[in-house]
Amino acid sequence: MKTLLVRLSSMGDLIHTLPAITDLSRHCPDVQLDWLCERAFADIARLHPFVQNVHEMAWRNWRKKLFQAATWREMGSLKTTLHNQQYDNALDSQSLLKSALFARWANAPIMGLDKHSAREPLAAHFYAQTFAVPKGEDAVWRNRQLFAQAFGYAVDGAPDFGLALPPAISGSLNLPAQYHIALHATSRDSKLWANENWLALLAQIHAHDRLPVLLTWGNDSEKQRAQYLADRLPFAHVCPKLNLAQAASLLAHAQSVIGVDTGLLHLANAFNRPLIGIYTDSDPIKTGVQISERAINLGGVGQSPSVQNVFDTWLQIQNH
Repeated sequence: MKTLLVRLSSMGDLIHTLPAITDLSRHCPDVQLDWLCERAFADIARLHPFVQNVHEMAWRNWRKKLFQAATWREMGSLKTTLHNQQYDNALDSQSLLKSALFARWANAPIMGLDKHSAREPLAAHFYAQTFAVPKGEDAVWRNRQLFAQAFGYAVDGAPDFGLALPPAISGSLNLPAQYHIALHATSRDSKLWANENWLALLAQIHAHDRLPVLLTWGNDSEKQRAQYLADRLPFAHVCPKLNLAQAASLLAHAQSVIGVDTGLLHLANAFNRPLIGIYTDSDPIKTGVQISERAINLGGVGQSPSVQNVFDTWLQIQNH
């Protein structure tokens, strides 16, 4: 069976789909799974060895240039490519009108959530088969349940993200032998943790084991924040500009990761790194990392965790 998975964005959404793909690889190894996603996140899809082909789309760019001929040529080329693949079916795990419309380009029956389960109920009208998965549960569980119903097996065992990092990426960064990572940046200012908190926490961590701390960034304002912290902490270092594959390698080899609500935090979780998620304006029950002895969420909406709470929790995960 040849299936197109449609999960376009965001980074966290793609990462939350990976355990379902691992389940599928174990229960239905004969399925040929291709993935359609946003170009910016295609490297996430390529990290799972069961995914055979990754088709890139660029809706975030196309929607800004809908009246340009080049945009329609790109869209037409992708539509032709998907049509020519002769898929047996498509699985839209995003359940949006946008994703349902792109799934139609596969010219195959579409599977997805029913109108009571989908994020946008109207999307269900585009599906040949629909499945009920209760809302209010975490995204990893919901994806695993959707895949299991669509392909006819039962979910079992703990989530396994199943990532495989290409060796060439690992050897290209010239990283320290050991280091911690602070993911201080996020998409919304209300989800940030105060700079004073980061300064106090990272100082305590460095006093404990004397390891360097690496600070990632994705845009100019995030780089400025990283530089602000590094200027006040001699053991902290601002990373160079990284692509997504390089960031994955950086996270995969960290001694620990502490971060606010951001996609890279979930990527570190997928690599089973010891980590703490700091939540100040989002619900960790819905968007938090998969909890284990090595991964803990702190805080919540309007509940910024204290420096001491985060440090004590960091000491706890070091022992596992």
